[in-house]
Amino acid sequence: MPAISYASNLGVFGPDNKTISGRYPTLLIAAGYAFSIWGVIFVLDLVYAGRQLTRAWRGDATLDRIAPLTTGGFALTALWSPLFSVEAFWLCLAVIFGALVCMLTAAIRATRLGAPRVVRIALSLHAGWLCLAAFLNVAQTIVAYELLPAPMLPWSLGLFASAAVLLLLANQRLGGNPAFTFAGVWALVAVFVKQRGSDLEGSRAAAWTAMGIAALLALHTALLALRRKPSPS
Repeated sequence: MPAISYASNLGVFGPDNKTISGRYPTLLIAAGYAFSIWGVIFVLDLVYAGRQLTRAWRGDATLDRIAPLTTGGFALTALWSPLFSVEAFWLCLAVIFGALVCMLTAAIRATRLGAPRVVRIALSLHAGWLCLAAFLNVAQTIVAYELLPAPMLPWSLGLFASAAVLLLLANQRLGGNPAFTFAGVWALVAVFVKQRGSDLEGSRAAAWTAMGIAALLALHTALLALRRKPSPS
């Protein structure tokens, strides 16, 4: 994943992600700094992969159960960048939602089965980012192929609502995982930053919608944490 991502940013497969995104501005695009989270995701994923070579983790039944999901999720994540560089948006959608299903299911199973903490953090962070990235990809596909008319705000609000439902349902299944919440809030705040400075019609409304969802997700995680806290009695 990191090797292909690095090659993509060098323009090996075609224009880099920033260039392609700039061609199809939407109300869901995040500020450029937000994508630095991939550095953390890749490091944690590599730690997760490398630790499986150690005696302590080799043959772990929980990791064996999620291995097909993580393998699929990592492979699809790696495949997305070259496809995006050549603007194969329909394939990108299939790939990114496939990666999302794999990583989110793996994170939920890892949480339920009590996988090592670093595994739960790595998979949850990866899944949390994909929850927003997938809908950003949908928005860019709509703009690229002119599937819906202007103004963009009405259908963009529909995508925001869909993302919010997914984030809250997934967060519930993950028990209020802080890594998942961080990825979601990080992405949504970056959308706020980008849209506050955008000239697109409806950008201000989109910015505050993103911030509202970020606050709701953070509140949801806090409430789940309080519910887990044992009573003094």
